[in-house]
Amino acid sequence: MFNSIKLKSALLSVVLLVLLLGVWEGIYQAPQDSKPLTEYELLMGGATQEARVPPPSEIIKLGYEELSDPFYDAGPNDKGIGIQLGYSIYRVTVGFLLAALIAIPVGFLVGMSPLMYGALNPFIQVMRPISPLAWMPLALFIIKDSEISAIFVIFICSIWPMLLNTAFGVANVRKDWVNVARTHELSHIKTALLVILPAAAPTILTGMRISIGIAWLVIVAAEMLVGGTGIGYYVWNEWNNLNLASVIFSIFMIGVVGMFLDMTLAYAARWVEYQE
Repeated sequence: MFNSIKLKSALLSVVLLVLLLGVWEGIYQAPQDSKPLTEYELLMGGATQEARVPPPSEIIKLGYEELSDPFYDAGPNDKGIGIQLGYSIYRVTVGFLLAALIAIPVGFLVGMSPLMYGALNPFIQVMRPISPLAWMPLALFIIKDSEISAIFVIFICSIWPMLLNTAFGVANVRKDWVNVARTHELSHIKTALLVILPAAAPTILTGMRISIGIAWLVIVAAEMLVGGTGIGYYVWNEWNNLNLASVIFSIFMIGVVGMFLDMTLAYAARWVEYQE
């Protein structure tokens, strides 16, 4: 039954995609009403080419060309989509892992200690709503390196969902499990690792899943600001070249990579729940 529903859902998704692309292609191919030439166009000897959103066929053709050689490197402003995505994934991974190294231990501390919760909660509530991109000018001024500054922004945006979810998961572990650990005279560290961590793991992974999604959103905007390399820079550079087909293709690739990042952590969360 479940597999049948999944198959029907997949077929419906394909039908909707084909329908959407067909309508898009049809709108593009529809005849346009002729307009009188402007004075500028008359001086130029005729109508200039009107900029329009490219049809799906053109984007698919471009996508095939890009994916046929995704790692070519023809200079600073001409790199393959694979290289640009690689830079972005690297920055997100480093910033995300650094955030996890701090957020999860601090989350445990906040969740296990009402004293530390009361002491740290005001700082968390003040820092959490700040837009990650607001840190970029300060990071560039202090660090003086665009690469590390982008990683720092990813670190900042990733830390809060992980920290809060970890604290929530730890604080809501069943008290009788903790009491059993105390009965067996386990140390605080052993209690945290052997009792609390397995129980809070699904909630922690949910926070990590939220963080990776936010990080992937933020890296695109950060790379538009700092430039150089990355999928965000690629989108902005193609827009400056008025290559709308490349812009749309890169947007699609951002979505695909983001989906796979989310699916990876979703699978890890399901695996942890299954182990329980």
